[in-house]
Amino acid sequence: MTNVDSSTDVKVAEVPETPPTDTPTTDQRRASLKPGSGGKRTGDKLFGGVSTVAGISILVLLASVFTFLLLSSGNILVTPGEELAERIGFARGMTFWQFAGVTIFGTLLASVIALIIAVPFAVGIALFISHYTPRKLASAFGYVIDLLAAIPSVVFGLWGMWTLEPIMRPIFTWFSSFLTPILEWISGTPEKLENGEQVWNGGLPGFSYAAANWEWWPLGPEAAAFVPPGRNILMGGIILAIMILPIITSLTREVFLQTPRLQEEASLALGATRWEMIKMVVLPHGRSGIVSASMLGLGRALGETMALLMVLSPGLMVNFNLMSPGQHSTIASQIALRFPEASGIESDFLIALGLILFVITFVVNFIARSIVARYAEFSGANA
Repeated sequence: MTNVDSSTDVKVAEVPETPPTDTPTTDQRRASLKPGSGGKRTGDKLFGGVSTVAGISILVLLASVFTFLLLSSGNILVTPGEELAERIGFARGMTFWQFAGVTIFGTLLASVIALIIAVPFAVGIALFISHYTPRKLASAFGYVIDLLAAIPSVVFGLWGMWTLEPIMRPIFTWFSSFLTPILEWISGTPEKLENGEQVWNGGLPGFSYAAANWEWWPLGPEAAAFVPPGRNILMGGIILAIMILPIITSLTREVFLQTPRLQEEASLALGATRWEMIKMVVLPHGRSGIVSASMLGLGRALGETMALLMVLSPGLMVNFNLMSPGQHSTIASQIALRFPEASGIESDFLIALGLILFVITFVVNFIARSIVARYAEFSGANA
């Protein structure tokens, strides 16, 4: 049996002493606070109070605007429509809800045209700046885009009325000559008989009936008929698209720049081309940002006033004659056009239109938030 010497010395490593520092411990910091402060410094409490007041002030401001619009337009909402049609000269015999429906249609039509034109261009410009352009050139492009957003709307209106409209006339003429035969083949053409009756010739079954009986039918032969000058709803949509383009582009560019670099490099390492990487990584990751930027641009387009007032020849029609003047009008342009000479019940009539525009904008933003939340939940960034 082997005996173990219990007297063997065991050396214990000595732990060096930590040099004293001047940094106060947590207990010392808590002791330095004033009694009754709840563990918070004066700056923290001040900042928290200012933030709370700022948040509440937004709700108060929103509620005050809605209350003003509702109280000022309450007389219009309870007055019979026939009485308003007789007392409001610019309503042209329409009731309030008929007039509001016509202007709502024009507002939504111009905004949708603007989105259809602006969103593809904005996404393309944002991808060009974020993934194709050298860094120095990208910063210059970004500066130009941000500068474009600062141009006043009245300047866009002047430029569109005196410069863009003559340029667009031959383009509108070409579109009309190209699309009108196609629409005539789809929906047929009207023909007046000697006794004054109108008959519909040609067209596909069902489409010709819709074009003959529904004035708002979007595929009618007059939908693409261009009547000079080019002060139509399509020109207004083009101006709006140029105005909302920098907003959508700037936000989309920032979203694309937030794409994880490792995911992009991994996609390229697996053999994907740059376009395949953008399609599989960048666009899914930025989908919610594209939607939110588009909805923000839509909110700008819904409330735009001066540019449309200067470019658009107003009318009170519900149709899709996009290249004919004197067909459509928007809520904001009608308010700006009529309010300086309005008084009494006419002012209340226009304020009621403003209430409807306020509600439309609120609903659009609410829907946008829901869409953004949905896309953010299922975006490629969460995969």
